Amino acid sequence: MSSRPYVILSAAVSIDGYLDTPAPPRLALSNAADLDRVDEVRAHSDAILVGARTVRSDNPRLLVRSAERRARRVAEGLPPSPWKVTVTITGELDPAAAFFTAGDVPRLVYCPRSASARVCERLGEVATVVGLGEEVTVAGLVRDLGERGVRTLLVEGGGTVLTQFLSSALVDELQLAIAPFFVGDARAPRLIGDGDFPWTAEHRAPLVESRRLGDMVLLRYALSERCVAGDPLVPPGAGRTPPSTPVSGTGVSSA
Repeated sequence: MSSRPYVILSAAVSIDGYLDTPAPPRLALSNAADLDRVDEVRAHSDAILVGARTVRSDNPRLLVRSAERRARRVAEGLPPSPWKVTVTITGELDPAAAFFTAGDVPRLVYCPRSASARVCERLGEVATVVGLGEEVTVAGLVRDLGERGVRTLLVEGGGTVLTQFLSSALVDELQLAIAPFFVGDARAPRLIGDGDFPWTAEHRAPLVESRRLGDMVLLRYALSERCVAGDPLVPPGAGRTPPSTPVSGTGVSSA
Protein backbone atom coordinates (compact mmCIF):
# COMPACT_ATOMS: atom_id res chain seq x y z
CA MET A 1 0.00 0.00 0.00
CA SER A 2 2.62 2.52 -1.08
CA SER A 3 -0.08 5.10 -1.86
CA ARG A 4 -1.69 4.91 1.56
CA PRO A 5 -1.54 7.97 3.81
CA TYR A 6 1.42 8.52 6.07
CA VAL A 7 -0.07 7.60 9.47
CA ILE A 8 1.03 9.33 12.69
CA LEU A 9 -0.26 8.23 16.09
CA SER A 10 -0.11 11.02 18.66
CA ALA A 11 -0.89 10.76 22.36
CA ALA A 12 -0.04 12.26 25.74
CA VAL A 13 0.11 9.96 28.76
CA SER A 14 1.04 9.98 32.41
CA ILE A 15 4.29 8.35 33.53
CA ASP A 16 2.33 5.17 34.30
CA GLY A 17 0.69 5.08 30.87
CA TYR A 18 -2.79 6.49 31.44
CA LEU A 19 -4.73 8.77 29.09
CA ASP A 20 -7.13 10.14 31.69
CA THR A 21 -8.64 9.61 35.12
CA PRO A 22 -11.60 7.21 35.51
CA ALA A 23 -14.13 10.01 36.07
CA PRO A 24 -14.64 13.63 34.98
CA PRO A 25 -13.29 16.24 34.76
CA ARG A 26 -10.98 15.43 31.88
CA LEU A 27 -7.33 15.17 32.89
CA ALA A 28 -5.03 17.81 31.39
CA LEU A 29 -1.86 15.97 30.40
CA SER A 30 -0.18 18.33 27.92
CA ASN A 31 1.57 21.55 28.83
CA ALA A 32 1.64 24.65 26.62
CA ALA A 33 4.75 23.51 24.72
CA ASP A 34 3.22 20.13 23.86
CA LEU A 35 -0.08 21.68 22.80
CA ASP A 36 1.81 23.98 20.44
CA ARG A 37 3.77 21.02 19.04
CA VAL A 38 0.56 19.09 18.36
CA ASP A 39 -0.93 22.17 16.72
CA GLU A 40 1.99 22.29 14.30
CA VAL A 41 1.62 18.58 13.50
CA ARG A 42 -2.10 19.15 12.87
CA ALA A 43 -1.24 22.02 10.54
CA HIS A 44 0.84 19.63 8.40
CA SER A 45 -1.84 16.91 8.30
CA ASP A 46 -4.66 16.31 5.83
CA ALA A 47 -7.00 14.58 8.28
CA ILE A 48 -7.35 14.01 12.04
CA LEU A 49 -9.03 10.85 13.31
CA VAL A 50 -10.52 10.11 16.73
CA GLY A 51 -12.89 7.39 17.88
CA ALA A 52 -16.58 7.96 18.57
CA ARG A 53 -16.01 7.50 22.29
CA THR A 54 -13.54 10.39 22.26
CA VAL A 55 -16.08 12.55 20.40
CA ARG A 56 -18.66 11.77 23.10
CA SER A 57 -16.45 12.02 26.18
CA ASP A 58 -14.02 14.83 25.29
CA ASN A 59 -16.07 16.85 22.78
CA PRO A 60 -12.88 17.84 20.87
CA ARG A 61 -12.85 20.65 18.30
CA LEU A 62 -9.90 19.13 16.37
CA LEU A 63 -8.92 22.42 14.79
CA VAL A 64 -5.59 24.14 14.16
CA ARG A 65 -5.47 26.73 16.94
CA SER A 66 -2.84 29.13 15.63
CA ALA A 67 -4.18 31.84 13.33
CA GLU A 68 -0.80 32.00 11.60
CA ARG A 69 -0.85 28.28 10.85
CA ARG A 70 -4.43 28.43 9.60
CA ALA A 71 -3.49 31.30 7.30
CA ARG A 72 -0.51 29.31 6.02
CA ARG A 73 -2.76 26.40 5.13
CA VAL A 74 -5.25 28.65 3.35
CA ALA A 75 -2.41 30.24 1.36
CA GLU A 76 -1.44 26.73 0.25
CA GLY A 77 -4.97 26.05 -1.01
CA LEU A 78 -5.98 23.93 1.98
CA PRO A 79 -8.87 24.30 4.41
CA PRO A 80 -7.87 26.16 7.62
CA SER A 81 -7.81 22.86 9.53
CA PRO A 82 -7.54 19.21 8.45
CA TRP A 83 -10.54 17.03 7.73
CA LYS A 84 -12.16 15.49 10.81
CA VAL A 85 -12.69 11.73 10.77
CA THR A 86 -14.37 9.38 13.24
CA VAL A 87 -15.54 5.77 13.31
CA THR A 88 -18.78 4.52 14.86
CA ILE A 89 -20.74 1.27 14.98
CA THR A 90 -24.02 2.65 16.28
CA GLY A 91 -23.97 6.26 15.12
CA GLU A 92 -24.77 7.42 18.64
CA LEU A 93 -23.14 10.79 18.19
CA ASP A 94 -24.58 14.21 18.92
CA PRO A 95 -24.81 16.31 15.72
CA ALA A 96 -24.35 19.37 17.96
CA ALA A 97 -20.95 18.13 19.19
CA ALA A 98 -17.93 20.32 18.47
CA PHE A 99 -16.62 17.65 16.07
CA PHE A 100 -19.52 18.57 13.74
CA THR A 101 -20.05 22.25 14.49
CA ALA A 102 -16.59 23.78 15.07
CA GLY A 103 -14.70 24.96 12.00
CA ASP A 104 -15.53 25.02 8.32
CA VAL A 105 -13.86 21.74 7.33
CA PRO A 106 -15.07 18.46 5.84
CA ARG A 107 -16.14 15.77 8.33
CA LEU A 108 -16.32 12.05 7.60
CA VAL A 109 -18.07 9.42 9.74
CA TYR A 110 -17.18 5.81 8.93
CA CYS A 111 -19.55 3.01 9.93
CA PRO A 112 -20.47 -0.53 8.85
CA ARG A 113 -22.48 -0.51 5.63
CA SER A 114 -25.42 -2.15 7.41
CA ALA A 115 -25.68 0.86 9.75
CA SER A 116 -25.05 3.56 7.16
CA ALA A 117 -28.70 4.48 6.53
CA ARG A 118 -29.37 4.88 10.25
CA VAL A 119 -26.18 6.86 10.81
CA CYS A 120 -26.90 9.06 7.81
CA GLU A 121 -30.38 9.84 9.10
CA ARG A 122 -28.79 11.11 12.30
CA LEU A 123 -25.64 12.77 10.97
CA GLY A 124 -26.05 13.18 7.22
CA GLU A 125 -26.69 16.91 7.49
CA VAL A 126 -23.43 17.60 9.31
CA ALA A 127 -21.01 15.03 7.87
CA THR A 128 -20.34 12.67 5.01
CA VAL A 129 -21.30 9.18 6.19
CA VAL A 130 -19.23 6.38 4.66
CA GLY A 131 -20.54 2.81 4.86
CA LEU A 132 -17.42 0.67 4.77
CA GLY A 133 -17.98 -3.08 4.50
CA GLU A 134 -19.46 -5.43 7.09
CA GLU A 135 -17.21 -3.83 9.68
CA VAL A 136 -14.83 -0.90 9.56
CA THR A 137 -11.23 -2.09 9.55
CA VAL A 138 -8.12 0.03 9.83
CA ALA A 139 -6.93 -1.23 6.45
CA GLY A 140 -10.23 -0.35 4.78
CA LEU A 141 -10.44 3.06 6.40
CA VAL A 142 -6.85 4.00 5.52
CA ARG A 143 -7.34 2.78 1.96
CA ASP A 144 -10.52 4.82 1.53
CA LEU A 145 -8.90 7.97 2.90
CA GLY A 146 -5.97 7.46 0.55
CA GLU A 147 -8.35 7.15 -2.40
CA ARG A 148 -9.91 10.46 -1.33
CA GLY A 149 -6.50 12.12 -1.54
CA VAL A 150 -5.49 12.13 2.14
CA ARG A 151 -1.70 11.89 2.26
CA THR A 152 -1.06 12.44 5.98
CA LEU A 153 -3.41 11.06 8.65
CA LEU A 154 -3.02 12.09 12.29
CA VAL A 155 -4.65 9.66 14.76
CA GLU A 156 -5.25 11.23 18.17
CA GLY A 157 -7.16 8.52 20.02
CA GLY A 158 -8.64 7.21 22.13
CA GLY A 159 -7.09 4.05 23.46
CA THR A 160 -9.25 1.62 21.47
CA VAL A 161 -8.49 3.36 18.18
CA LEU A 162 -4.78 3.63 19.00
CA THR A 163 -4.68 -0.09 19.81
CA GLN A 164 -6.45 -1.02 16.58
CA PHE A 165 -4.08 1.07 14.50
CA LEU A 166 -0.94 -0.24 16.20
CA SER A 167 -2.02 -3.86 15.78
CA SER A 168 -2.77 -3.23 12.08
CA ALA A 169 0.89 -2.63 11.17
CA LEU A 170 -0.22 0.38 9.12
CA VAL A 171 1.32 3.07 11.32
CA ASP A 172 4.43 4.97 10.25
CA GLU A 173 5.31 6.72 13.48
CA LEU A 174 4.26 7.11 17.10
CA GLN A 175 4.62 10.47 18.83
CA LEU A 176 4.29 9.92 22.57
CA ALA A 177 4.39 12.85 25.01
CA ILE A 178 4.86 11.91 28.67
CA ALA A 179 3.49 14.10 31.45
CA PRO A 180 5.48 14.24 34.72
CA PHE A 181 2.96 12.65 37.08
CA PHE A 182 1.15 9.40 37.88
CA VAL A 183 -2.55 8.52 37.73
CA GLY A 184 -2.28 5.31 39.74
CA ASP A 185 -5.83 4.05 39.17
CA ALA A 186 -6.43 0.81 37.27
CA ARG A 187 -9.95 1.98 36.39
CA ALA A 188 -8.54 4.79 34.24
CA PRO A 189 -8.17 4.40 30.45
CA ARG A 190 -4.74 3.30 29.36
CA LEU A 191 -2.83 4.24 26.23
CA ILE A 192 -2.96 0.74 24.73
CA GLY A 193 -5.15 -2.30 25.31
CA ASP A 194 -4.46 -5.95 24.56
CA GLY A 195 -3.36 -6.68 21.03
CA ASP A 196 -0.97 -8.49 18.72
CA PHE A 197 1.60 -5.85 17.82
CA PRO A 198 4.46 -5.96 15.29
CA TRP A 199 6.85 -4.47 17.84
CA THR A 200 7.98 -6.87 20.58
CA ALA A 201 10.98 -7.50 22.82
CA GLU A 202 12.55 -9.32 19.87
CA HIS A 203 11.57 -6.63 17.34
CA ARG A 204 12.10 -3.27 18.96
CA ALA A 205 10.75 -0.03 17.55
CA PRO A 206 13.52 2.43 16.65
CA LEU A 207 13.57 5.65 18.65
CA VAL A 208 14.29 8.41 16.15
CA GLU A 209 13.86 11.43 18.41
CA SER A 210 13.55 12.46 22.04
CA ARG A 211 12.86 16.06 22.90
CA ARG A 212 12.25 18.02 26.07
CA LEU A 213 9.02 20.06 26.10
CA GLY A 214 9.19 22.04 29.33
CA ASP A 215 8.45 19.49 32.06
CA MET A 216 7.38 16.87 29.49
CA VAL A 217 9.31 14.70 27.06
CA LEU A 218 8.42 13.70 23.49
CA LEU A 219 9.42 10.24 22.29
CA ARG A 220 9.13 9.65 18.56
CA TYR A 221 9.27 6.04 17.34
CA ALA A 222 9.64 4.87 13.74
CA LEU A 223 7.07 2.14 13.05
CA SER A 224 7.75 1.82 9.34
CA GLU A 225 10.58 2.39 6.90
CA ARG A 226 8.78 5.52 5.70
CA CYS A 227 9.59 7.26 9.01
CA VAL A 228 13.01 8.85 8.99
CA ALA A 229 14.98 10.82 11.54
CA GLY A 230 14.38 14.38 10.45
CA ASP A 231 11.76 17.04 10.84
CA PRO A 232 8.83 15.28 12.60
CA LEU A 233 6.53 18.12 11.61
CA VAL A 234 6.90 17.47 7.90
CA PRO A 235 6.50 13.69 7.45
CA PRO A 236 7.62 12.02 4.23
CA GLY A 237 4.95 12.34 1.57
CA ALA A 238 3.16 15.20 3.30
CA GLY A 239 1.88 17.19 0.39
CA ARG A 240 0.15 20.48 0.00
CA THR A 241 -2.25 19.27 -2.68
CA PRO A 242 -5.67 19.35 -1.04
CA PRO A 243 -7.59 16.07 -0.94
CA SER A 244 -10.87 15.80 -2.83
CA THR A 245 -13.49 17.47 -0.66
CA PRO A 246 -16.31 15.09 0.29
CA VAL A 247 -19.84 16.36 -0.25
CA SER A 248 -21.59 16.74 3.09
CA GLY A 249 -25.25 16.33 3.84
CA THR A 250 -26.20 14.48 0.68
CA GLY A 251 -26.48 10.91 1.93
CA VAL A 252 -24.26 7.90 2.26
CA SER A 253 -21.01 7.27 0.48
CA SER A 254 -20.38 3.54 0.07
CA ALA A 255 -16.89 2.18 -0.19
